[in-house]
Amino acid sequence: MSQNPPAALDVERIRRDFPILRREVHGKPLVWLDNAATTQKPQAVIERMVHYYQHENSNIHRGTHTLATEASNAYEGARARVAAFLGAQSAQEIVFVRGTTEGLNLLAYTLGASLSPGDEILISAAEHHANIVPWQFVAQQRGATIRVAPVDDRGDLLLEEYERLLGPRTRIAAFIHISNALGSVLPVCKMTRLAKQHGSTVIIDGAQGVPHRRVDMQAIGCDFYVFSGHKLFAPTGIGAVYGRKEMWEQLPPWQGGGMIEHVSYERSTFAAPPHRFEAGTPSIAAAIGLGAAIAYLEDIGMDAIERYESALLAYALAGLQGIKGLRLIGTPRERGGVISLVMEGIDDLQVARALDAQGIAVRTGHHCAQPILARFGLTSTVRPSFAFYNTKVEAALLVETLRAIGRQRPAP
Repeated sequence: MSQNPPAALDVERIRRDFPILRREVHGKPLVWLDNAATTQKPQAVIERMVHYYQHENSNIHRGTHTLATEASNAYEGARARVAAFLGAQSAQEIVFVRGTTEGLNLLAYTLGASLSPGDEILISAAEHHANIVPWQFVAQQRGATIRVAPVDDRGDLLLEEYERLLGPRTRIAAFIHISNALGSVLPVCKMTRLAKQHGSTVIIDGAQGVPHRRVDMQAIGCDFYVFSGHKLFAPTGIGAVYGRKEMWEQLPPWQGGGMIEHVSYERSTFAAPPHRFEAGTPSIAAAIGLGAAIAYLEDIGMDAIERYESALLAYALAGLQGIKGLRLIGTPRERGGVISLVMEGIDDLQVARALDAQGIAVRTGHHCAQPILARFGLTSTVRPSFAFYNTKVEAALLVETLRAIGRQRPAP
């Protein structure tokens, strides 16, 4: 472990922007390596939300007073910032939701209504449950079939098999950008292009994509891209769905409430997208916080973040390779943010508790991705996951603690 990550980022300065990173756990400095589950929030995001509640708090869109105007402008300003961040063509292509899971359910409910018996939904073997279960609902209701593109022993998608599964009945292709269980980066541009050749609607679960790399909807060419704010250094309870304008215009509402043009007892007419899909009072402060988080990331630069994290992951992986009894689960050609591992003869929970005793927070369990773990004969792994505020020192502490845990393994 002798190579340093490139000094493109002033990580120590960045760390000072995150108040929680100054706390201790069990008398040890907190090492937050559970970023795939949720990320910590910079002071700029916290202060922006506090400012909203102290100075702008109002419901939006339907008021004429000053605070209503200010709150509405801040909320719609956040929508515009999300659109620019994703490379959308307009703010009207962004629908706010509570997170990736709700966004995928929105798409399954609305797109699924047009499916017929025998139609096919193609997903990958690397999916989070949120991109499996809603499609199971749809398949059961509409008589459609779910087909699954496999991954190889490294955890990489078998692109030829994916292409073989595409056909004239493939109405929807829905797949993850980066696996939350293995860290595998899927070739989303190629997968999108192949699906579009068959006339399929393409949906990408970007929950683990946008925190780690620049994404551009025009370059990818997908119809929909979904992500969660809390994995993007923003608050919980907010996320967004990018959708091409013409796609949103074709879809029916999925919830009823304040998303209308006119209501009578006989019938209702509905607002234009994106408001057609945002019923009720939204998470106003959280959306504004999401806008602040994106502004913070843009100031650092997503390209610099990707370079730094890639080098830090490589540094950590090099150290883990030499630990006796430790097995890496998935060795993808391109990895984003996540390392998954097990230790021979030691229960995952025991490993996680030993790490926690040193202040190191990781995730254990199936990571809401049971099928991909089953592909590797497992029901659980230990999952350290990284962000740009993590350091070489923290990676080294993870490695050394796991090495010490390995030395305590019972004799075979």
